[in-house]
Amino acid sequence: MRLRIGYVPLCDAAPVILARELGYARDEGIDLDLSAEPSWATLRDRLALGHLDGAHMLAPLALASALGLSGPPSDLTIALPLSLNGNAITFSNALSEAVRDEGGEGEDWRTIARAFARVAAARRTAGKPVTIGIVHPFSCHAYQVRLFAQAGGLDPAALRHVVVPPQHGVEALSRGLVDGFCAGAPWNGVALAAGVGRVVVLGSEIAPDAPEKVLAISARVGEAGAPLVRAIARAGLWCADPDHRGELVHHLQRRARVDPELGGVARAFEQSAEDETGRWLGHLRLGGEAQVASPERLAWLLRQMHAAGQIEDGFAWEAAARALYRLEP
Repeated sequence: MRLRIGYVPLCDAAPVILARELGYARDEGIDLDLSAEPSWATLRDRLALGHLDGAHMLAPLALASALGLSGPPSDLTIALPLSLNGNAITFSNALSEAVRDEGGEGEDWRTIARAFARVAAARRTAGKPVTIGIVHPFSCHAYQVRLFAQAGGLDPAALRHVVVPPQHGVEALSRGLVDGFCAGAPWNGVALAAGVGRVVVLGSEIAPDAPEKVLAISARVGEAGAPLVRAIARAGLWCADPDHRGELVHHLQRRARVDPELGGVARAFEQSAEDETGRWLGHLRLGGEAQVASPERLAWLLRQMHAAGQIEDGFAWEAAARALYRLEP
Protein backbone atom coordinates (compact mmCIF):
# COMPACT_ATOMS: atom_id res chain seq x y z
CA MET A 1 0.00 0.00 0.00
CA ARG A 2 1.29 3.49 -0.82
CA LEU A 3 1.05 6.08 1.95
CA ARG A 4 2.10 9.74 1.88
CA ILE A 5 3.49 11.02 5.18
CA GLY A 6 4.28 14.68 5.85
CA TYR A 7 7.00 16.11 8.04
CA VAL A 8 8.65 19.42 8.85
CA PRO A 9 12.49 19.39 8.53
CA LEU A 10 13.55 18.74 12.11
CA CYS A 11 15.70 16.17 13.88
CA ASP A 12 12.68 14.63 15.57
CA ALA A 13 11.26 13.67 12.17
CA ALA A 14 13.96 10.99 12.17
CA PRO A 15 11.70 7.97 12.90
CA VAL A 16 9.45 8.83 9.94
CA ILE A 17 12.37 9.50 7.61
CA LEU A 18 14.38 6.43 8.63
CA ALA A 19 11.35 4.15 8.40
CA ARG A 20 11.58 4.77 4.66
CA GLU A 21 15.34 5.08 4.28
CA LEU A 22 16.08 1.82 6.12
CA GLY A 23 13.34 -0.14 4.38
CA TYR A 24 11.28 -0.78 7.51
CA ALA A 25 8.08 0.48 5.86
CA ARG A 26 8.75 -1.74 2.84
CA ASP A 27 9.17 -4.71 5.19
CA GLU A 28 5.61 -4.02 6.36
CA GLY A 29 4.25 -3.89 2.81
CA ILE A 30 4.08 -0.09 2.71
CA ASP A 31 5.45 2.11 -0.06
CA LEU A 32 6.18 5.25 1.95
CA ASP A 33 6.28 8.64 0.22
CA LEU A 34 7.68 11.47 2.34
CA SER A 35 6.58 15.07 1.87
CA ALA A 36 8.57 17.93 3.43
CA GLU A 37 6.04 20.60 4.39
CA PRO A 38 6.81 24.34 4.62
CA SER A 39 4.96 24.97 7.89
CA TRP A 40 2.94 23.28 10.59
CA ALA A 41 -0.25 24.99 9.45
CA THR A 42 0.22 23.69 5.90
CA LEU A 43 0.92 20.19 7.19
CA ARG A 44 -2.19 20.30 9.41
CA ASP A 45 -4.41 21.39 6.52
CA ARG A 46 -3.00 18.90 4.01
CA LEU A 47 -3.53 16.07 6.47
CA ALA A 48 -7.09 17.15 7.27
CA LEU A 49 -7.99 17.61 3.58
CA GLY A 50 -6.66 14.24 2.46
CA HIS A 51 -3.45 15.26 0.70
CA LEU A 52 -1.46 13.38 3.36
CA ASP A 53 -2.27 10.06 5.00
CA GLY A 54 -0.29 10.81 8.14
CA ALA A 55 2.28 13.18 9.53
CA HIS A 56 5.07 13.88 11.98
CA MET A 57 3.16 16.51 13.97
CA LEU A 58 3.31 18.80 16.98
CA ALA A 59 1.59 16.97 19.82
CA PRO A 60 -0.64 19.92 20.84
CA LEU A 61 -1.50 20.68 17.20
CA ALA A 62 -2.52 17.08 16.58
CA LEU A 63 -4.87 17.30 19.55
CA ALA A 64 -6.21 20.68 18.42
CA SER A 65 -6.81 19.46 14.87
CA ALA A 66 -8.57 16.28 15.98
CA LEU A 67 -10.67 18.17 18.55
CA GLY A 68 -11.76 20.82 16.05
CA LEU A 69 -9.78 23.63 17.65
CA SER A 70 -7.44 24.38 14.75
CA GLY A 71 -7.83 24.14 11.00
CA PRO A 72 -10.30 22.13 8.91
CA PRO A 73 -12.26 19.24 10.47
CA SER A 74 -10.08 16.13 10.62
CA ASP A 75 -10.42 12.45 11.37
CA LEU A 76 -6.93 11.84 12.64
CA THR A 77 -5.74 9.61 15.46
CA ILE A 78 -2.53 10.02 17.43
CA ALA A 79 -1.01 6.66 16.62
CA LEU A 80 2.44 6.92 18.21
CA PRO A 81 4.39 9.46 20.29
CA LEU A 82 7.69 10.14 18.54
CA SER A 83 9.87 12.36 20.72
CA LEU A 84 10.48 14.19 23.96
CA ASN A 85 12.30 17.50 24.37
CA GLY A 86 14.33 19.03 21.56
CA ASN A 87 13.33 22.71 21.79
CA ALA A 88 15.33 25.73 22.87
CA ILE A 89 14.90 29.48 23.05
CA THR A 90 17.50 31.40 21.07
CA PHE A 91 18.01 35.15 21.35
CA SER A 92 19.69 37.47 18.90
CA ASN A 93 23.18 38.53 19.93
CA ALA A 94 21.88 42.01 20.79
CA LEU A 95 19.05 40.76 23.00
CA SER A 96 21.33 38.21 24.63
CA GLU A 97 23.82 40.96 25.49
CA ALA A 98 21.07 43.12 26.94
CA VAL A 99 19.89 40.23 29.12
CA ARG A 100 23.44 39.56 30.26
CA ASP A 101 23.86 43.22 31.17
CA GLU A 102 20.84 42.78 33.45
CA GLY A 103 22.54 39.88 35.22
CA GLY A 104 21.03 37.14 33.08
CA GLU A 105 23.80 34.61 32.71
CA GLY A 106 24.92 31.37 34.32
CA GLU A 107 23.33 27.95 34.59
CA ASP A 108 20.14 28.96 36.42
CA TRP A 109 17.56 29.57 33.70
CA ARG A 110 15.24 31.33 36.14
CA THR A 111 17.90 33.99 36.71
CA ILE A 112 18.03 34.46 32.95
CA ALA A 113 14.22 34.65 32.84
CA ARG A 114 14.15 37.40 35.46
CA ALA A 115 16.76 39.44 33.62
CA PHE A 116 14.89 38.94 30.36
CA ALA A 117 11.69 40.12 32.03
CA ARG A 118 13.35 43.39 32.99
CA VAL A 119 14.64 43.92 29.45
CA ALA A 120 11.29 43.03 27.89
CA ALA A 121 9.34 45.27 30.26
CA ALA A 122 11.61 48.22 29.45
CA ARG A 123 11.26 47.54 25.72
CA ARG A 124 7.48 47.41 26.02
CA THR A 125 7.40 50.70 27.94
CA ALA A 126 9.49 52.25 25.16
CA GLY A 127 6.95 51.03 22.59
CA LYS A 128 9.28 48.41 21.13
CA PRO A 129 8.11 45.06 22.48
CA VAL A 130 10.39 42.07 22.17
CA THR A 131 9.34 39.91 19.21
CA ILE A 132 9.63 36.15 19.66
CA GLY A 133 9.10 33.64 16.88
CA ILE A 134 7.11 30.51 17.70
CA VAL A 135 6.39 27.67 15.31
CA HIS A 136 2.62 27.54 15.95
CA PRO A 137 0.26 28.67 18.75
CA PHE A 138 -0.61 25.01 19.44
CA SER A 139 2.93 23.94 20.28
CA CYS A 140 5.13 23.17 23.26
CA HIS A 141 7.32 25.98 21.94
CA ALA A 142 4.58 28.52 22.61
CA TYR A 143 3.93 27.04 26.05
CA GLN A 144 7.63 27.03 26.94
CA VAL A 145 8.00 30.69 25.94
CA ARG A 146 5.00 31.52 28.13
CA LEU A 147 6.39 29.53 31.08
CA PHE A 148 9.80 31.17 30.63
CA ALA A 149 8.26 34.65 30.71
CA GLN A 150 6.15 33.82 33.74
CA ALA A 151 9.13 32.38 35.60
CA GLY A 152 10.74 35.80 35.30
CA GLY A 153 7.62 37.59 36.52
CA LEU A 154 6.69 38.84 33.05
CA ASP A 155 3.18 38.80 31.64
CA PRO A 156 3.52 36.84 28.36
CA ALA A 157 1.23 39.43 26.78
CA ALA A 158 4.14 41.89 27.06
CA LEU A 159 5.84 39.99 24.23
CA ARG A 160 4.96 40.12 20.56
CA HIS A 161 4.59 36.61 19.20
CA VAL A 162 4.86 35.82 15.50
CA VAL A 163 4.65 32.44 13.79
CA VAL A 164 7.90 31.45 12.08
CA PRO A 165 8.33 27.94 10.64
CA PRO A 166 11.30 26.32 12.41
CA GLN A 167 13.50 26.12 9.31
CA HIS A 168 13.12 29.90 8.83
CA GLY A 169 13.96 30.93 12.39
CA VAL A 170 17.66 31.47 11.71
CA GLU A 171 16.97 33.70 8.70
CA ALA A 172 14.33 35.69 10.61
CA LEU A 173 16.83 36.24 13.41
CA SER A 174 19.67 37.24 11.10
CA ARG A 175 17.44 39.75 9.28
CA GLY A 176 16.21 41.32 12.51
CA LEU A 177 12.61 40.24 11.92
CA VAL A 178 12.52 38.65 15.38
CA ASP A 179 14.54 39.19 18.55
CA GLY A 180 14.48 35.51 19.34
CA PHE A 181 12.75 32.27 18.51
CA CYS A 182 11.82 28.97 20.06
CA ALA A 183 12.25 25.99 17.74
CA GLY A 184 13.37 22.39 17.73
CA ALA A 185 16.71 20.90 16.73
CA PRO A 186 18.71 21.51 14.64
CA TRP A 187 17.76 25.17 14.20
CA ASN A 188 18.98 26.60 17.52
CA GLY A 189 22.34 24.92 16.98
CA VAL A 190 22.46 26.27 13.43
CA ALA A 191 21.85 29.82 14.68
CA LEU A 192 24.60 29.38 17.26
CA ALA A 193 27.09 27.99 14.74
CA ALA A 194 26.24 30.71 12.22
CA GLY A 195 26.98 33.37 14.85
CA VAL A 196 23.57 35.03 14.65
CA GLY A 197 22.15 34.00 18.02
CA ARG A 198 22.72 32.40 21.40
CA VAL A 199 20.80 29.62 23.08
CA VAL A 200 19.56 31.02 26.39
CA VAL A 201 17.40 28.19 27.74
CA LEU A 202 16.44 24.68 26.73
CA GLY A 203 12.85 23.59 26.59
CA SER A 204 13.86 20.58 28.67
CA GLU A 205 14.96 22.93 31.46
CA ILE A 206 11.60 24.68 31.51
CA ALA A 207 9.47 21.53 31.11
CA PRO A 208 11.49 18.29 31.34
CA ASP A 209 10.39 15.53 28.97
CA ALA A 210 7.59 17.54 27.40
CA PRO A 211 5.77 15.55 24.69
CA GLU A 212 6.98 17.07 21.45
CA LYS A 213 6.05 15.25 18.22
CA VAL A 214 3.62 12.46 17.44
CA LEU A 215 2.66 10.35 14.46
CA ALA A 216 -0.86 11.43 13.47
CA ILE A 217 -2.68 9.28 10.92
CA SER A 218 -5.99 9.67 9.14
CA ALA A 219 -8.82 7.18 9.52
CA ARG A 220 -8.49 6.75 5.75
CA VAL A 221 -5.37 4.67 6.35
CA GLY A 222 -7.51 1.91 7.82
CA GLU A 223 -5.79 -1.44 8.36
CA ALA A 224 -2.48 -0.07 7.08
CA GLY A 225 -2.19 1.97 10.27
CA ALA A 226 -0.83 -0.88 12.39
CA PRO A 227 2.04 -1.83 10.04
CA LEU A 228 2.87 1.85 9.56
CA VAL A 229 3.17 2.30 13.33
CA ARG A 230 5.33 -0.83 13.60
CA ALA A 231 7.71 0.45 10.93
CA ILE A 232 8.06 3.92 12.45
CA ALA A 233 8.38 2.61 16.01
CA ARG A 234 11.13 0.25 14.83
CA ALA A 235 12.89 3.20 13.15
CA GLY A 236 12.57 5.24 16.35
CA LEU A 237 14.42 2.51 18.29
CA TRP A 238 17.10 2.43 15.60
CA CYS A 239 17.50 6.22 15.84
CA ALA A 240 17.96 6.03 19.61
CA ASP A 241 20.95 3.68 19.33
CA PRO A 242 24.20 5.69 19.67
CA ASP A 243 25.95 3.24 17.32
CA HIS A 244 23.78 4.55 14.47
CA ARG A 245 24.50 8.23 15.11
CA GLY A 246 26.70 8.89 12.09
CA GLU A 247 24.30 7.35 9.59
CA LEU A 248 21.33 9.06 11.26
CA VAL A 249 22.99 12.49 11.04
CA HIS A 250 23.81 11.92 7.37
CA HIS A 251 20.17 11.17 6.50
CA LEU A 252 18.83 14.12 8.48
CA GLN A 253 21.31 16.65 7.12
CA ARG A 254 20.21 15.73 3.62
CA ARG A 255 16.49 15.94 4.42
CA ALA A 256 16.76 19.20 6.40
CA ARG A 257 19.23 20.67 3.88
CA VAL A 258 21.53 21.79 6.67
CA ASP A 259 25.19 22.47 5.90
CA PRO A 260 27.19 19.77 7.76
CA GLU A 261 29.76 22.43 8.64
CA LEU A 262 27.22 24.09 10.92
CA GLY A 263 26.95 20.93 13.00
CA GLY A 264 23.38 21.56 14.11
CA VAL A 265 22.11 18.07 13.39
CA ALA A 266 25.02 16.26 14.98
CA ARG A 267 24.87 18.50 18.06
CA ALA A 268 21.24 17.53 18.72
CA PHE A 269 22.24 13.91 19.31
CA GLU A 270 25.62 14.21 21.00
CA GLN A 271 25.73 13.32 24.67
CA SER A 272 28.21 15.99 25.75
CA ALA A 273 27.75 18.87 23.31
CA GLU A 274 27.81 22.31 24.90
CA ASP A 275 27.53 25.86 23.70
CA GLU A 276 29.63 28.70 25.11
CA THR A 277 27.31 29.02 28.15
CA GLY A 278 27.87 25.39 29.13
CA ARG A 279 24.38 24.29 28.14
CA TRP A 280 23.99 20.71 27.01
CA LEU A 281 22.35 20.72 23.60
CA GLY A 282 22.08 16.94 23.09
CA HIS A 283 18.69 16.71 24.78
CA LEU A 284 16.37 15.26 22.13
CA ARG A 285 14.92 11.84 23.07
CA LEU A 286 13.71 9.31 20.50
CA GLY A 287 12.63 5.68 20.80
CA GLY A 288 12.01 3.76 24.01
CA GLU A 289 10.27 5.88 26.63
CA ALA A 290 9.65 8.64 24.09
CA GLN A 291 7.28 6.29 22.23
CA VAL A 292 5.11 5.56 25.29
CA ALA A 293 1.65 7.16 25.33
CA SER A 294 1.83 8.66 28.81
CA PRO A 295 -1.33 9.90 30.60
CA GLU A 296 0.83 12.28 32.63
CA ARG A 297 2.30 13.94 29.55
CA LEU A 298 -1.12 14.21 27.97
CA ALA A 299 -2.45 15.85 31.14
CA TRP A 300 0.46 18.33 31.01
CA LEU A 301 -0.45 19.25 27.43
CA LEU A 302 -4.06 19.87 28.38
CA ARG A 303 -3.02 22.05 31.33
CA GLN A 304 -0.85 24.17 29.04
CA MET A 305 -3.60 24.47 26.45
CA HIS A 306 -5.99 25.59 29.18
CA ALA A 307 -3.47 28.07 30.62
CA ALA A 308 -2.99 29.51 27.13
CA GLY A 309 -6.75 30.05 26.77
CA GLN A 310 -7.00 27.48 23.97
CA ILE A 311 -9.51 25.24 25.73
CA GLU A 312 -12.20 26.23 28.18
CA ASP A 313 -13.86 24.64 31.16
CA GLY A 314 -17.10 22.79 30.64
CA PHE A 315 -16.11 20.17 28.09
CA ALA A 316 -14.65 16.70 28.67
CA TRP A 317 -11.35 17.54 26.98
CA GLU A 318 -9.40 14.93 28.88
CA ALA A 319 -11.70 12.08 27.93
CA ALA A 320 -11.69 13.15 24.28
CA ALA A 321 -7.91 13.51 24.26
CA ARG A 322 -7.37 10.14 25.94
CA ALA A 323 -9.50 8.52 23.24
CA LEU A 324 -7.31 10.13 20.55
CA TYR A 325 -4.18 8.83 22.27
CA ARG A 326 -5.86 5.44 22.68
CA LEU A 327 -5.32 5.53 26.43
CA GLU A 328 -7.49 3.33 28.57
CA PRO A 329 -10.10 5.20 30.71
